[in-house]
Amino acid sequence: MKETDLTMHAVRKGEPGYPRRLMRYEKMPETLYYIGKLPDENRRTAAVIGARACSPYGRIQAFRYADFLSRAGVQVISGLAYGIDSEGHKGALEGPTPTFAVLGSGADVCYPKSHRTLYERIVWNQGGILSPFAPGTMPQPWHFPQRNVIISALSDIILIVEAREKSGTLSTVEAALDMSKSVYAIPGAVNDELSAGCNRLIYEGAVIAWRPEVLLDEWCLSPISPEEQKKSRPGLTEEQKLVFGALGSRPRSMDYLIRQTGLSSEKVGKYVVELCLMGCIKEVGRHYYVQA
Repeated sequence: MKETDLTMHAVRKGEPGYPRRLMRYEKMPETLYYIGKLPDENRRTAAVIGARACSPYGRIQAFRYADFLSRAGVQVISGLAYGIDSEGHKGALEGPTPTFAVLGSGADVCYPKSHRTLYERIVWNQGGILSPFAPGTMPQPWHFPQRNVIISALSDIILIVEAREKSGTLSTVEAALDMSKSVYAIPGAVNDELSAGCNRLIYEGAVIAWRPEVLLDEWCLSPISPEEQKKSRPGLTEEQKLVFGALGSRPRSMDYLIRQTGLSSEKVGKYVVELCLMGCIKEVGRHYYVQA
């Protein structure tokens, strides 16, 4: 096996290559540092996050759901931390779709150190290590809320696998809700402290991820290969695909589509009409749309 290329790259806001998804929100980093690659803007993306001190049940489910998502062509993003984060990355590496880690340290500082092999596997398998912090920056407690906001901004949906009722994971959920992202949670036993956060989220309106296939309902996808998925919507332009990909089974407004795609209101309106005429999407309320 050849040596993994760990060359550091940097892209500034406004430059080509800076993630469009980050441009949609305020307080995103002026410079994003990364090793390997950045997430594909045109691929569906899910964050898989949860408790560091997780249970065997949580580890198994994080691995299982991330593996399923990767095999369905969905990019998995997490934070490389102990527990649920690392199991999410490991599960995603079992499938063909790259996974990406956002760190609370510099991208060249593997934290925790014991995850060095996983860190390199992510890059080796065409994924990437991302950070808003300059190279050499050591992890600090106040770095992680910013890391969590970036994870949320880069993701279409957020999956919480295990979390205590007052878990740091919930800061990612708060950011996701502020960004109008869909939040899913895996339920657990009502007397299990590690599932208290997930169960409360479900009580407050999060979608119950009672099996992996539920996550694909967000995009009206079947558990099929990425190649088959591409064939299912032939003839769409890249910008039409952006609008189509921003929709799922839940009604979304025009304002939501404008924020998610980064396109002008005129372009979004034009593509919505075209996609409706093509039978790809349908209007289910005044200016609210779902994939058909």
